[in-house]
Amino acid sequence: MKKLVLFTLATLTAALTAPAHAQFRTPEAAIKYRQSVMTVQGRAFYGSIGSMVNGRAPFDAKAAAESAELVRMLSSLPWTAFGPGTDKGAPTDAKPAIWSEQAKFKDLADKMQAEVGKLTAAAKTGNLDNLKVAYRAAGETCKSCHDAFTSQ
Repeated sequence: MKKLVLFTLATLTAALTAPAHAQFRTPEAAIKYRQSVMTVQGRAFYGSIGSMVNGRAPFDAKAAAESAELVRMLSSLPWTAFGPGTDKGAPTDAKPAIWSEQAKFKDLADKMQAEVGKLTAAAKTGNLDNLKVAYRAAGETCKSCHDAFTSQ
């Protein structure tokens, strides 16, 4: 897990040092980027933490804290990849409402990031009950955005 975190951080740091307009040469590149970020984030959130919270895997406080930190870091990354023209091109589950309801989309993204911050803090306590509460709250914010803005 630690190697995945370090690799992800290195890759994303390199990508983020370029200006947003230089990061994505095509709408397809932006779509692929945001999908990749969300895939890694989902695996850390639902796969790693979710497995522990739902009893499918034994609770490992260190792994939970590492996964929560990865989710927190990734939670700020996909939003620049929802720029003009990224509603078409590569296959995407994004609904047109993302571009017509930008304020609502941003509000839900901000709420998710706030709850993920709480998840990270809860994971650092090493207490499974704290993690469960924060996990459910963060999951609800993810769900509300996906319900409104994706076809998944």
